[in-house]
Amino acid sequence: MVMRKLCPNFEREDGLDTVLEVPLPDEMFGNIGTGPARWQNMRTWLKAQAFDKAVFEPPGQPGRNPNLQHLLNVNVVGSPLIPCPVPVDRAFSRSIRDTSIQASTAKYIIQQYIAATGGQQALTSVNSMYAVGKVKMSASEFHVGDQTVAAKGSGEIGGYVLWQKSPDVWYFELIMAGQKMSAGSDGKVAWRQSATEQCRASRGPPRPLRRTLQGLDPRSTANLFADAVCIGEKIINGEECFILKLDASPAVLKARSAATFDIIRDTIWGYFSQRTGLLIQLEDTHLLRMKAGRRGESIFWETSMESVIEDYRYINGINIAHAGKTAVTLFRYGEGSVNHKRKMEESWTIEEVDFNLSGLTTECFMPPADLKKDQDGVDHHGG
Repeated sequence: MVMRKLCPNFEREDGLDTVLEVPLPDEMFGNIGTGPARWQNMRTWLKAQAFDKAVFEPPGQPGRNPNLQHLLNVNVVGSPLIPCPVPVDRAFSRSIRDTSIQASTAKYIIQQYIAATGGQQALTSVNSMYAVGKVKMSASEFHVGDQTVAAKGSGEIGGYVLWQKSPDVWYFELIMAGQKMSAGSDGKVAWRQSATEQCRASRGPPRPLRRTLQGLDPRSTANLFADAVCIGEKIINGEECFILKLDASPAVLKARSAATFDIIRDTIWGYFSQRTGLLIQLEDTHLLRMKAGRRGESIFWETSMESVIEDYRYINGINIAHAGKTAVTLFRYGEGSVNHKRKMEESWTIEEVDFNLSGLTTECFMPPADLKKDQDGVDHHGG
């Protein structure tokens, strides 16, 4: 199957548009060009897919996984945000003096991570990036009670493209389960949109896309964990690791809360290999409380995400992870409420990464014109 779209002539503004043929095999993404024009072609094609028509359903399989589509629409796995803003290059300048032993130990671990991913000079030379990847997702039904649940089925295969100028300026698009969704941040507001959801702004300050910290953006990862503390060691898949922990500040939690719900806590753990210095696992837990109703009962939503990060390879002197897996568990509980649990799993690979893109201006990250401020909406994981 081939989709044909008009593609602007990037070399001559007054030139005729060319026809861009985009192969769409079962795995969604095929060859859409090579070299510097690839990211432009990908962006042109994805932008051309109108949200009301952005549905790709193989013949005979319409709406084949409504549970997965629901989770994508609420962005549990599609485009969750890291709970904390990333400080500007604090990892490269912060002194270990007048800090606790746990904080100073974390500082040394981050210095080893910086060296393992290419060094300070290489990381600070990056001013923009793009990545093209494939994903496979599967999801469970909601289960009553607190028993262990597992994602089921063969899953859905899709693809995504990501552009970033800084941790707070990025744009992401994903096609999966017959749906297209997008999310972005212009440095002032983060937003999300899908075919079944009006474009909405996320509450609180702009924050990084979690996907970039799964091995794609070592500079932001180092800066994020610059404020962390070392809480111990753990063996992950046979690898001895240091554990760094970071809690979202009360001010950030308050900014993300609303009249109908409170964000109680948001915590991140990074597991850094003692052998290689690389980040090999990322975890975070998000706890939200729906404010009490007439009977004074509170309902809690807890979201836990665990990502294993693999296949590091050097691209232009920077060590980038090219594969990984994420498991997400949603758990609802509270007084007067039946407990429900749901699980979703994702595996991904990175097909192509490039840095310092020419022509990637701030206009590429502008939110849609119909952006609506989300005053009281609930985003259980990334809002």
